[in-house]
Amino acid sequence: MNTTIATTQPDTILLSKKGMKELKKAITQLDHDRTNLIKGLHDIDRTNNHDNRLELVERLARLESIEAELADKRHTLTHAKLLPTKRARMRVAMGSVVDLIDQQGRLFRYTLVDTIEANPSDGRISVVSPLGQNLVGKTVKDIVKWGSGKQSQSLRLVSIS
Repeated sequence: MNTTIATTQPDTILLSKKGMKELKKAITQLDHDRTNLIKGLHDIDRTNNHDNRLELVERLARLESIEAELADKRHTLTHAKLLPTKRARMRVAMGSVVDLIDQQGRLFRYTLVDTIEANPSDGRISVVSPLGQNLVGKTVKDIVKWGSGKQSQSLRLVSIS
């Protein structure tokens, strides 16, 4: 089952509160790292020996990397919006928190998020992942299957919030 996820604007990135907080925290940390690196560059710039020139080149490369990552995260933040909080909770959609049970009775809880903040080990799965694609549009008591052949798995959807 292929499901397309539509957003209000093509460049809009929907993030959970946690994802937005993590993005802002990452930007703050990168700003801090950038500031410290620039201060260190000023100190190295005052000396002329060969070892310091090598260190200068390495730090400039690191600064370039930080600035690129910072620009990318700031761009993401300008296009980010919080997931809608009021929506029908009858069907799974982006932002839904779902509880699933496997055949052994183990409970799994996942939040469906945009790819940018997906982290399965933290319980956040992308709506475009195999499990996410199969969850979108499902209702409580549906069986969710994904994978193929020996790798095929199935879980029962027990709640959506």
